[in-house]
Amino acid sequence: MSTEESVKRCSRCKESKPRAAFASNAAARDGLQAYCRECWAAYHQARQLAKGRNVRPRVETPEGHKFCRNCEEIKPHSEWHRNATASDGLATCCKACKAVKGRRGHLKRQYGMTEADRDALVASQRGLCVICLKAPAVHVDHCHETGRVRGVLCFNCNSAIGKLGDDPDAVRRAAAYLEGTSWKPTLVAPGVYQLPS
Repeated sequence: MSTEESVKRCSRCKESKPRAAFASNAAARDGLQAYCRECWAAYHQARQLAKGRNVRPRVETPEGHKFCRNCEEIKPHSEWHRNATASDGLATCCKACKAVKGRRGHLKRQYGMTEADRDALVASQRGLCVICLKAPAVHVDHCHETGRVRGVLCFNCNSAIGKLGDDPDAVRRAAAYLEGTSWKPTLVAPGVYQLPS
């Protein structure tokens, strides 16, 4: 391919650019758009704005980086999940923003509450776990039978009541054990012990 064939002149900016700077267009004689990619993007953005549509800003990003529209930060490709269907092969928002969206969706699906609802509940508990009253409240706790939200607990307390099967009697026995008044086994038959009433 000669030098003349490896470049094309953009009919908008009038600059000669490599063929890779033009998007393909099967209807065109040379198989490329008349405008270079930069001019086409500017032209398309101006038309969308003229129609009153919301257009995302064009942000110049260094090689190997992408602009996140949610947090409005430029981040390296390592901060993005892969998306094979996207033109650049990356997700539409960065990993951090996707995690925030995921937590928000989980709250809504699992507990029927918004982040504001959860924050109000945490504030009503003065930011502390309602069981240990020491650690920050971070895990929403709910009744597994009714689905009703009971409060917001720390990781350890939430895990503890889960391991005790959400059984109030098991929790009371655990408290009695810690206080040193645990049940004394009463032998009723060989190898059979009875719990005190």
